[in-house]
Amino acid sequence: MLASTSDLLETARRNVYAIGAFNVYNLEGVRAVVQAAETLSSPAMLQIHPSSLKFGGTPLIALCMEAAHAAKVPISVHLDHSTSTGAIQQALNAGMTSVMADGSPLPYSENLAFTKQMTQLAHQNGAAVEAEIGRISGSEDGLTVEEKEALMTDPDQAVEFVAATKVDFLAVTIGNVHGEYKSEPRLDFPRLIRIRKNIDIPLVLHGASGLPPEMISKSIELGVCKFNVNTEVRQAYVKVLKKDLSTAKSPDLVDLMQNAISAMQSVISEKLQLFGSAGKSHLHESPYASMLAANGKFSK
Repeated sequence: MLASTSDLLETARRNVYAIGAFNVYNLEGVRAVVQAAETLSSPAMLQIHPSSLKFGGTPLIALCMEAAHAAKVPISVHLDHSTSTGAIQQALNAGMTSVMADGSPLPYSENLAFTKQMTQLAHQNGAAVEAEIGRISGSEDGLTVEEKEALMTDPDQAVEFVAATKVDFLAVTIGNVHGEYKSEPRLDFPRLIRIRKNIDIPLVLHGASGLPPEMISKSIELGVCKFNVNTEVRQAYVKVLKKDLSTAKSPDLVDLMQNAISAMQSVISEKLQLFGSAGKSHLHESPYASMLAANGKFSK
């Protein structure tokens, strides 16, 4: 069923587990997420990255919305890392349940202004907003300790930011990186404790691919209730596709797609279990989908 991202994260926070948010690019990715979630009776999130939105457009959103609506478990649909007012409006018009207004590349004052504007817009459309302060790098290479710390979320600034923007969720930077970790991951848990102590909204951690289980568990214990996963799922897709294309003389396209789904589903299932959301779908019974249908936001 189509679920509210706010409901998913708030329920996860109360019950001390996290929601897996998986970037999807096509039918195979969407099916992999939904099938993994249904098999494990877990809530989950379908995330659309700006690059895949640019490529797939409104049909990709419609695919995610239909899949969420038809799912046997709660699934929300989220726009990830958007810096575009137009893309955010497109997502809201299509009925997506949340968006990430990502002003983190901007100076702090501009990030605050952009996030505040997008939060007002999203709330008018019944959707929630994720934002980010601090800057998650794509690689740790070449950064000194001081430079890494300068990119991290400032706990005091986070309090001011949340109060001014009225944002619903906050993505924090505590040493996590996008993509692959080039060295052993080091998360600043004392920083996370300070942020959690002073901010009463769900916290999000990007760059979950490659984080060891003990860091995932510790992050959940300290208040993180949403993890973004992309790299490991994409790698599984590409790996099995390369293998099939190199070994089969005349591979059937449907077989290629099904094998890709199975490979991604295996990774997603591991993450859902690691995040503690397996078996928790019953906690998320929500009238959100029917409310959207009544308001004309979604029609099957």
